[in-house]
Amino acid sequence: MRFRTLKELAAISLNEGKTLAEVMIEDQAAETGVPREEIVAQMADYYEKMKEAVRRGLTEQTVSRSGLSGGDAVKVLDLAENGTPSSGDPSSRAMAYALAVSEVNASMGRIIATPTAGSCGIIPGVFVSSQERFGWSDEHMVNGLFAAGAIGYVIANNSFISGAEGGCQAEVGSAIGMAAGALVELRGGSAEQAMHAVGLALKNTLGLICDPVAGLVEIPCIVRNGLGAVNALAAADMGLAGVRSAIPSDEVVSVMLEVGAAMPSGHRETGQGGLAQTPTGRKLTEGLMKGRKPLEPEAEEAAAPVGEGAE
Repeated sequence: MRFRTLKELAAISLNEGKTLAEVMIEDQAAETGVPREEIVAQMADYYEKMKEAVRRGLTEQTVSRSGLSGGDAVKVLDLAENGTPSSGDPSSRAMAYALAVSEVNASMGRIIATPTAGSCGIIPGVFVSSQERFGWSDEHMVNGLFAAGAIGYVIANNSFISGAEGGCQAEVGSAIGMAAGALVELRGGSAEQAMHAVGLALKNTLGLICDPVAGLVEIPCIVRNGLGAVNALAAADMGLAGVRSAIPSDEVVSVMLEVGAAMPSGHRETGQGGLAQTPTGRKLTEGLMKGRKPLEPEAEEAAAPVGEGAE
């Protein structure tokens, strides 16, 4: 690739009068030797799979084998369609779609890692909900995926995208930055605005630990995908409004590397710290190890001895 930093990516886009997507497509074709048409066709196939994951998560059974997750996406979508969501319809739909894809992942369905399975819901949640809202073509969305890919390429080569290496900031954080920067371009913003959106997104997820209960990509991963999609919308809006990241985005990426390297191993996908080691987290883990599925909160209350917990 001709770029290694976000600054270089934006400079190429500005100097050559090309979108981030066009720069990425051209560089990928040059580096791999694969014809442009094939590269674009493959990305289009990826986007179809993302849309299918959203659909499946909202219309089919997505309870995971562990019993820890499933069905929350439908609840959030129901609030968006039949209630008054506090965050507004666009945010609620992005959240619901992100949850849907993450629940499909947890139930062993097919997803596209963007950039990882643990953060697979954020980009589809942002992209599919935005496409419906603005009436964009699939071709436009595919270009957006190339823009997101260019941003992810820089992050991956200068920091982390793996929770085992850099915590959840590396997975969910990277996905939020990728989605935010790409959405700015999809909405007609400049490369500079897109880069600021990336920085704004990343610096507000610095230090986010990876603490999966029972080592599964469910608790708290799925909820973080839903909220991550909303964060991406907010960062994109800030970028489009002209809000600048006072710390350059490339420096934020460097800080992600610094923070991830300093993060204790218990907070890097080992399940040995954070939420995984709360009393409830340990209880859920122990139950799964013994082959028991977690009880619903109501069932737990019903199963408790009479008078337990009374003052």
